[in-house]
Amino acid sequence: MSTNIELPKSGADLQVQARSFVQEAGQWLHNIQDNWLTIAIATAVAVVVFFGLHMVRRWGLRLCKQGEGVANWYAVVGRAVARTGNFFILMTAIRLVIGYVDAPPMLYTTATFLFTIAAVFQATIWLREVILGGIEHRTASEEYQGSSLASAIGIIRLLVTIILFAIAFVVVLSNLGVNVTGLVAGLGVGGIAIGLAAQGTVADLLAALAIIFDKPFRVGDTILYDKSKGTVERIGLKSTRLRGPGGEERIVANKKLLDYEILNSTNRDYRRMALTFAIANSVPAEKLAGLSDLAKQVITEEKLVFSHAWFTGVVPGALTFEVEFDSPSPSADLADAAKHRVVIAMLRRLEAEGIRLYVPAMLQAEA
Repeated sequence: MSTNIELPKSGADLQVQARSFVQEAGQWLHNIQDNWLTIAIATAVAVVVFFGLHMVRRWGLRLCKQGEGVANWYAVVGRAVARTGNFFILMTAIRLVIGYVDAPPMLYTTATFLFTIAAVFQATIWLREVILGGIEHRTASEEYQGSSLASAIGIIRLLVTIILFAIAFVVVLSNLGVNVTGLVAGLGVGGIAIGLAAQGTVADLLAALAIIFDKPFRVGDTILYDKSKGTVERIGLKSTRLRGPGGEERIVANKKLLDYEILNSTNRDYRRMALTFAIANSVPAEKLAGLSDLAKQVITEEKLVFSHAWFTGVVPGALTFEVEFDSPSPSADLADAAKHRVVIAMLRRLEAEGIRLYVPAMLQAEA
């Protein structure tokens, strides 16, 4: 959309343009009696459009209220529609009908230019509301309640607003006929300089947004990363705070955290446990043959999911026997308790079957 206007270069030029506009307007008013019906119809259409757009804005308000702010995506769109300005509504109504009333060229050009300004800034406001609404929709979800990332929305809102309105300002200047090439180049160089100076902070901010939308973990999740482990307590604008197994607080930059392979223990469907027994090699082969069935029976009686049980190797004086089973709960405490019960039950069954565990000779001598 381009509406170039020749701006007056001096006071004399302004006077000439004003005098020309008055003459054209006077001639148009003089001719109203010849096309009064067309003007009346155009005015009626403009009024209908004006109130119709107001109805659309009220519809957006209802959508926003039904969705409780940003709880749903249609509420986000409704909030954007509700931000439609009166000036845009007025200029839209005028722009749609002014071409049918044979208005003076300067009046037509002025109305078109004002509509362009209104449309550019209105589109900027709509886009801003949709972007911010989408981010707030994510941060307002249950897993982000109480996190410091929600308080960082103010900074994100400021950055989005500056960027969008800077683009809108450049578009308006371009429609005025101003050469914006130098301005765009300057903004680009300035943006690059700022980006290089704050690339660490910007990278962490983008990583924070990636955490919001991709959701590799949430507040309260227990995660393993690199060689560390912790429970997520707070997702911030620059860093994530975790509580380590020893009670210590760990602060990790968002970008660095996402560079690791993250194992989310909270999202487990189950926990697999493994036990290794050293069976004395003096145990008869007939008893060893039924050891897998014995382990399966013990695990099934404990209401756990049996995976496998077999001999895994031979060491001096012993045979290593491995048992794997699944705890159906993701809870580490329940899995450890299940492991404890299986060990006790296995020892009792092995003792009842006369299957001895391997005990090094040094320990036998001490006993």
